[in-house]
Amino acid sequence: MSFDSLGLSAVLLRAVAEQGYSKPTPVQAQAIPAILQGGDVMAAAQTGTGKTAGFTLPMLERLSQNRPEGGRRRVRALILTPTRELAAQVRDSVKTYGGKLPLKTAVIFGGVGMNPQIQTLRRGVDIVVATPGRLLDHMGQGTVDLSGVEMLVLDEADRMLDMGFIRDIRRVIAAVPKQRQTLMFSATFSKEIRQLAEGMLRNPTQIEVAARNTAAENVNQRVHPVSRGEKRALLSNLIQDGDWRQVLVFTRTKHGADRLARQLDQDGLSSAAIHGNKSQSARTKALAQFKQGRVRVLVATDIAARGLDIDQLPHVVNYELPNVPEDYVHRIGRTGRAGRGGEALSLVCVDEHKLLDGIHKLLKRPIDQHIVPGFEPDPSERPQPLFKKPAGRGAGGGRRPNGAPAGNRPQGGRRRGGRPGQSARQG
Repeated sequence: MSFDSLGLSAVLLRAVAEQGYSKPTPVQAQAIPAILQGGDVMAAAQTGTGKTAGFTLPMLERLSQNRPEGGRRRVRALILTPTRELAAQVRDSVKTYGGKLPLKTAVIFGGVGMNPQIQTLRRGVDIVVATPGRLLDHMGQGTVDLSGVEMLVLDEADRMLDMGFIRDIRRVIAAVPKQRQTLMFSATFSKEIRQLAEGMLRNPTQIEVAARNTAAENVNQRVHPVSRGEKRALLSNLIQDGDWRQVLVFTRTKHGADRLARQLDQDGLSSAAIHGNKSQSARTKALAQFKQGRVRVLVATDIAARGLDIDQLPHVVNYELPNVPEDYVHRIGRTGRAGRGGEALSLVCVDEHKLLDGIHKLLKRPIDQHIVPGFEPDPSERPQPLFKKPAGRGAGGGRRPNGAPAGNRPQGGRRRGGRPGQSARQG
């Protein structure tokens, strides 16, 4: 199957060809025709399957074919994403494919000033890409009008629920017309996602191109057992011996990301860290330098890395295993994208054996293990708790059920009770 058979106009087909694509991915082949027909769509597709183009291309087609006559531009399509990085990625996709169309786009997220966003909205836009918290700030100040929305897209809906955006999503839904086309994209069709869909979508076409919580088949996964204190040395050794020019490394905490980036720099490996305590400009700069090859190692926390779109990223390393097994799948999905191969390595010490068991249960198979000569784990090392019990609290009082610290709030959203437009901070 080729893109020519999906019902897209010549201008969009040229834009796709200019990006070097000739055949649609499975989710694109199913989603594009369904969206063009005008009905609601509920799609489950793991990261790296081309789902962003799967909804931006038909959205652009429908908006350009049904342009209203005269009058001021109004928001006709709204795309909600869980994080700033994903919002920027979706905006880039809209601009890449819709660059020759008479449509204007605005991206709205926290961590940056509201005034430039307000000015853009006042000039009139057709498409808004937004994180829920900052969008609610604009709605509260009356700087965005959603009464003309024809298409509503929830991208990575499962992650938005995980991050606590459900009430924000419902407030946005209440502000857009009931007569609209709604598209929901998620990595899973969990019970919670289905419940959300029941109240939002009308007889949706259901598309599922990957089994629930499965890792990409074209990603080579491997575990390197190592002593607790030797992880950094092993990581440096792997990067230098393998001459890796681009590697994304995951840590559990913001502090750990900063510390590891500094240590790798000291080892002569140009590194940068991205997490929720970094300003948006610092995060954007670090990602740009990484893509340009000026930074060799990008160290990230889970939430900050969600939605990162890095072409042909060859290596992902779990410097620390995630608290939640499903996050392992999201992490390694940063590589092996769009049919390309990739490598995902996990450096596992004795403290993390239970976390590794949880990942094996999720994958329904063990990950191959390989001890790197010179970095054999100390057999006498005993496990230590990964998380310290908060002072003055009961045994789980300091953590939410999903493993995130109770004091953290959804990144890209806002602090409850804080100033309008103030960005929440989380990894």
